[in-house]
Amino acid sequence: PNNIIMENRKTLMISGVTDMGSFDEQTIVAATDYGELTIRGEKLHITKLSLEIGELCIEGKISSLQYADVIEKSGSFLSRVFR
Repeated sequence: PNNIIMENRKTLMISGVTDMGSFDEQTIVAATDYGELTIRGEKLHITKLSLEIGELCIEGKISSLQYADVIEKSGSFLSRVFR
């Protein structure tokens, strides 16, 4: 499951994280099963990251969360030919 808990726009706890992309003090990008999640803000820093259990915790001044859609894979070339 993918859950997001934000407290006072200062602490963010995310479950269901499958991979980490880029990160700096203004932007953190994390991959989830529901798409790429971009967190924007100021003085952001990762306080906890465990890809084994899919957990990410962030502190800082959080200004936005944005998902990019997941592109559905339609299968291999042969599976599409033999439908």
